[in-house]
Amino acid sequence: MPAESANPLVQLPIIPYILIIAIFYFLIIRPQKTKQKEHKKMVNGLKKNDEVITAGGIHGTVVNTKDLTLILRIDDNVKIEVDKEAITTVTKSSN
Repeated sequence: MPAESANPLVQLPIIPYILIIAIFYFLIIRPQKTKQKEHKKMVNGLKKNDEVITAGGIHGTVVNTKDLTLILRIDDNVKIEVDKEAITTVTKSSN
């Protein structure tokens, strides 16, 4: 009896795994990387007098920027220092 060669795709169901990985990449990983790049670009573009909102919901105006942090004026004579990464939205840009 001659040995029959079996189809390798039937023995190893690898195609469904490849499809699942591709779906995860295009639906989850790629859009997340795009959002991260946009956020980094927004944070690096912050300058004095920009009005921003932090992740904690604090509304303020940028007074000074440093390498990793910035100073926000949230009220008269009230300034706080926050991480640049905590900024989620720029509501008004000072062009």
